[in-house]
Amino acid sequence: MSEETNMQEHEVEIRVVSSLRDIDAVSWDACACPEATGGARANDPFTTHRFLSALEKSGSVGTGTGWQPQYLTARIGGDLIGVAPMYVKSHSQGEYIFDHNWAHAFERAGGRYYPKLQIAVPHTPATGRRFLVRPGFEETGTAALAQGAVQLASNNRVSSLHVTFCTQEEAHCGEALGLLLRKTQQFHWLNNGYEHFGDFLNSLSSRKRKNMRKERAAAQGFGGTIQTFSGDALQPEHWDAFWTFYQDTGARKWGTPYLTRAFFDIAQDTLREDMALVLAEREGRWVAGALNFIGAETLYGRYWGCSEHHPFLHFELCYYQAIDIAIARGLARVEAGAQGEHKLARGYLPTPTWSLHWIADRGFRDAIASYLRAEREAVEEEIDVLTDYGPFRRVEVEEQQ
Repeated sequence: MSEETNMQEHEVEIRVVSSLRDIDAVSWDACACPEATGGARANDPFTTHRFLSALEKSGSVGTGTGWQPQYLTARIGGDLIGVAPMYVKSHSQGEYIFDHNWAHAFERAGGRYYPKLQIAVPHTPATGRRFLVRPGFEETGTAALAQGAVQLASNNRVSSLHVTFCTQEEAHCGEALGLLLRKTQQFHWLNNGYEHFGDFLNSLSSRKRKNMRKERAAAQGFGGTIQTFSGDALQPEHWDAFWTFYQDTGARKWGTPYLTRAFFDIAQDTLREDMALVLAEREGRWVAGALNFIGAETLYGRYWGCSEHHPFLHFELCYYQAIDIAIARGLARVEAGAQGEHKLARGYLPTPTWSLHWIADRGFRDAIASYLRAEREAVEEEIDVLTDYGPFRRVEVEEQQ
């Protein structure tokens, strides 16, 4: 790939770097998570140098994965002012903003959809900044990274560029720069100042509250105990158990798990303060687990698996325990990952998510733009309808909207 382009109107140099080994952690994180300077927690851990490096070092991205790193850097006078996690993609797996139908349509018409460029956190459907710019350079850096990515895509004759799970602010900025805006949805739980789980239950309609209590009682009566591990409490034995669960889920969902075993070993060393692992133990064996990542205001539910099936244990570990953790830590929300309307009955409301798209072929771009306009209207209507079906008392729904 051609590696360099100049945004001369802003005196910004855009370069491509193929490995985070070539960017020191302090410089990257000054762009990715300036709020964490001095030891504070990052808004989310997924664009930190330590997380992206764990993906790269473990072989979860790179040769043979379909995610080839091509990190964007923006410099002014040699000083790094912005970065973006960009990858050359040879498939559409691990993205969670689905464009498989776009690929099929383009290739049926005789085009070549892959490779494409993707600015994203691999295997991670969590909203966060994608154009990572040092404070004081927000406008210049964001525009330079976005325009530089488009120019690189055009220079290298790839079919498309995609920026997925960006912030709403980035989405509207990208739209103003000429990228196509896509609106989709996930289910998030919002902490309305609850002090304990009972406060949350009291916000529900009586029927939903009764159902939730029954589910939790059934799940917690599975014949064992449930424990949460974070920081130094996490031990290698926990990852041995969770890897078994993760492999089973990955094999059933994707055919091959996205993360390698080495990722969890590296995570034990560099990411354990960013994680909360919920494990269920029965008769001296770990039988199920759910992995969460911890942000400054948000708990991110990511992976689940089990070796034994017990009624409602999935809901308990993934959704109810996540709510417990968020309340205990004073977090504002839980993002429970992609898809899953079953989350609605567990107190997770539909929430918009955003992405940006650049399509090289003009005719195909016009067709995608038309599709996205109709899709946005459908998503907005679906969010309204699903919110009305949520478990909250009417006054609670109105307050959370």
